[in-house]
Amino acid sequence: MDFFDVLTLAGGLALFLFGMNVMGAALEKRAGGNLKNLLGKITGSKAGGIATGAGITVVTQSSSATTVMVVGFVNSGIITLAQAINVIIGANVGTTVTGWILSLNGISGESAFLLKMLKPTSFTPVLAFIGVILFMFSKQTKKKDIGTILLGFATLMSGMSAMSGAVEGLKELPQFGRILLIFNNPLLGVLIGTLITAAIQSSAASIGMLQSLALTGQVTWGAAIPIVMGQNIGTTITALISAVGATKNGKRAALAHLTFNVFGTVIWTAVFWLVKIFVQPVFLTESISIYSVALCHTVFNVLTMLLVLPITGLLQKFVEKIVPDKKGGDNEIELDERLLVTPALAVEQCRILTVDMASLAVESLSNSMKCLFDYSKERADAILEDEERTDHYEDVISSFLVKVSRYDISNRDSREAAMLLKAIGDFERISDHAVNLLEAAQEIKEKNIQFSGGAEKELKTITSAVDEILNLSYLSFVNNSLDIALTVEPLESVIDDLRDELRGRHIERLQRGECTVDAGFVWSDILTDLERTSDHCSNVAGAVIDISHHNMNLHESLRTLKSDSEEYRREYAAYSEKYSV
Repeated sequence: MDFFDVLTLAGGLALFLFGMNVMGAALEKRAGGNLKNLLGKITGSKAGGIATGAGITVVTQSSSATTVMVVGFVNSGIITLAQAINVIIGANVGTTVTGWILSLNGISGESAFLLKMLKPTSFTPVLAFIGVILFMFSKQTKKKDIGTILLGFATLMSGMSAMSGAVEGLKELPQFGRILLIFNNPLLGVLIGTLITAAIQSSAASIGMLQSLALTGQVTWGAAIPIVMGQNIGTTITALISAVGATKNGKRAALAHLTFNVFGTVIWTAVFWLVKIFVQPVFLTESISIYSVALCHTVFNVLTMLLVLPITGLLQKFVEKIVPDKKGGDNEIELDERLLVTPALAVEQCRILTVDMASLAVESLSNSMKCLFDYSKERADAILEDEERTDHYEDVISSFLVKVSRYDISNRDSREAAMLLKAIGDFERISDHAVNLLEAAQEIKEKNIQFSGGAEKELKTITSAVDEILNLSYLSFVNNSLDIALTVEPLESVIDDLRDELRGRHIERLQRGECTVDAGFVWSDILTDLERTSDHCSNVAGAVIDISHHNMNLHESLRTLKSDSEEYRREYAAYSEKYSV
């Protein structure tokens, strides 16, 4: 193996890793919605968590990426440590799919046309050509993504072929065979598998390298099996690095990944050694094929899963003991940057937090309207606390969404991110108006301001209307319901009319001497805050309408709704009658 072969091997590895990264990112982007559905299964049964881990790993083509993502999930409180362990187990099984894909390089036979077409040297150029056409000339994002997937796969297989070609000459070197005999010692095999995988931070690439060496015919079963087992330990390095700076549960998740793989490797290495000593199977001295490497990887990971499944509770207790609770608790991380490994799921977590923010804003506004009629210190404290939390949510979510938007995300996720950015601004402003109404309530209490009977009745009417539009906009956002969103704008128009009507009536009361100037100022402030709250509710519902129509032009959506919709006119008439004064 000369200098140029070494360069070819290094270049092949680089192409392999690059192709896998490109293909995984494009697959993830294309499967964004499915990843969200998979995430929902994590909270289900143990089998659901394992299936989720396997599914996400197949999509991202990296168990390391999945585990880093899991650390981020645990860090942000999306899933529990117990659920994370199930996902990690599934990721270890899912990563074995790559080995079977790479084993296509071992197909031989020149006569059968179908068999020949299954060889990567036959179909990779075709996939690359189709990928280039789709990527360069298609205007549709979906087709461009498919082109990227094909190009990534073609690059990956080209890298694999380059590595195989670079080591082909080793089959003629007896010195190489003697070196490989060293790895018949299981401990050395485990060690070399661990070190190589830790260095390149990819068990798939490490398996690919072993499969390339297997094509020389000089790698025996006895040498390959321990190396495969060691690769499972090496792949944990990425998650361990990611856990630096994580919360205690994030560290526990990374440690669970390490413990799971080390435990499986130690047990099955011991079994392998005992079998080798006492049974001495003949096949261990025979050459291993590229397919058998993939088989070893799959069997080992499945056996390790079966070994650990009954004792996941003990595994959880072990990592909790190693990483104990700290005095004073752990700093909360709502949105961990590790989630950016999978932008589609990062956007989904932003939505979950925005729903929490929305509930705070709605509750604070509702409490502030109650304070107008029945002021209480407890409600006032709750309103101020909720307003601080909504401000915090706005800072955290908006900053994170900006980071997510820098990634190559699907059009759907891009629209979702834009909608969330709009919505969090409106929910934050609603909580601000809640504080303004609270201040008005405090002024009414401190100055002992009394509204006339008519004014109080009118105030109850408009606050009831605002309470309804609050709940409608909240439900439309939480459920992403176009039907509910369409009922918001007619009510917002009625509230606008109510504000104008109540201001006119207030002026008439002032002229008749039925209202004081102080009461008039407070009255005007209250009406302004209530009407502006309804505007923000309209904006939230409008964002839901926009994303349903794949259009982010709010004003155009509302203009079309008002001018062309018979349903809008019916709803407006019904609300006008319901909230008439």
